[in-house]
Amino acid sequence: MDRRRLLRTGLGLGLSTVAGRVWAAPQADARLLVIFLRGAYDAANVVIPVGSDFYYQARPHLAVARPNPQDPAAALPLDGDWGLHPALRETILPLFAKGQAAFVPFAGSDDLTRSHFETQDTIELGQGTGAGRDYNSGFMGRLAAELTRARPVSFTEQMPLVFRGAEAVPNVAINAVGKPGIDARQASLITAMYRDSALRPAVEEGFRVRDEVYHAISDHQAQADRGAVSPKGFELSARRIGRLMRDGFNLGFVDVGGWDTHVNQGAASGYLADRLSELGRGLAGFVQEIGTGWNDTVVVVLSEFGRTFRENGSRGTDHGHGSVYWVLGGAVKGGHIAGPQVRIDEARLFQNRDYPVLTDHRALLADLFGRLYGLGPASLRRIFAQVEPSRLGLL
Repeated sequence: MDRRRLLRTGLGLGLSTVAGRVWAAPQADARLLVIFLRGAYDAANVVIPVGSDFYYQARPHLAVARPNPQDPAAALPLDGDWGLHPALRETILPLFAKGQAAFVPFAGSDDLTRSHFETQDTIELGQGTGAGRDYNSGFMGRLAAELTRARPVSFTEQMPLVFRGAEAVPNVAINAVGKPGIDARQASLITAMYRDSALRPAVEEGFRVRDEVYHAISDHQAQADRGAVSPKGFELSARRIGRLMRDGFNLGFVDVGGWDTHVNQGAASGYLADRLSELGRGLAGFVQEIGTGWNDTVVVVLSEFGRTFRENGSRGTDHGHGSVYWVLGGAVKGGHIAGPQVRIDEARLFQNRDYPVLTDHRALLADLFGRLYGLGPASLRRIFAQVEPSRLGLL
């Protein structure tokens, strides 16, 4: 950015100086939502390697059939090598067809523990797996610190690692929002206690955000009671999130559980297919609720790791390594399978069992953050130290 443009940006949008750095405000309407599928979803049965004979050999009970227009249980063609699970026919496939969704196979972290908890921490912290981790610094917390005019929120029961950082971020259990436990009189008394304290701004902001979210969700619930929206599952939660991010917040995180499929996973139908249907309907509801804001929104769907490429003896899959990430949004350059790929056969499995990781999650996210918010190399290095953006060109 040249000096004249920098001055014009500063006069038009305002500049913020923190710790000696001067930043231009990010794009005012840009929104980012990260959806974490906790439990490690079976990516190989969602974005399906239909061009691989080995896939069908390795999964005699779990494989989804190759694309066939006459078979409603067959995979939906994405390109010559990949297909999409049929449970996503009405929800995610239309976004892919419009170029508003892309899939990144062979994505993940450098964590080899195959432990849900440890690898979830690795993803959320966005730090290397070596010694010296800072558990008070998550990658979305660091992103928020690099941005001005950002309004972050976590739609979770407890504050997740991903948002830990120097600044407090409100968290709202989107599935369990009821009347605030502290009424207006009690809130006023608590605020008065901190009137002369350095914590006064944080306390006042906390109560303000709580009231704003409660009223927004209560109003939306009233609409649902009149049949406007389904009251069940992730679909309702995603619509609430869409409403809140449309009207105020622009940096969000939500986690969705239920993806650990060791037993009776199912193929075109069954447990995994049901979870995918819920997720797809939720995402479609989010898109509908956010309206024209979809044009300035990016949604990233990720998980801690993938699952074993071969099915196990219980007709399920076990803890793996590489996964498939989703990138969706009105401005996403989608409609294709992105990132480096390898032929899927037995010789190329990681440790003879899993997808390899060819795209590091930090590199993918750094690329998206840089393009979405115009962040330069120095800012990106503060978010993901010693990581080069992947430059997949998805934005």
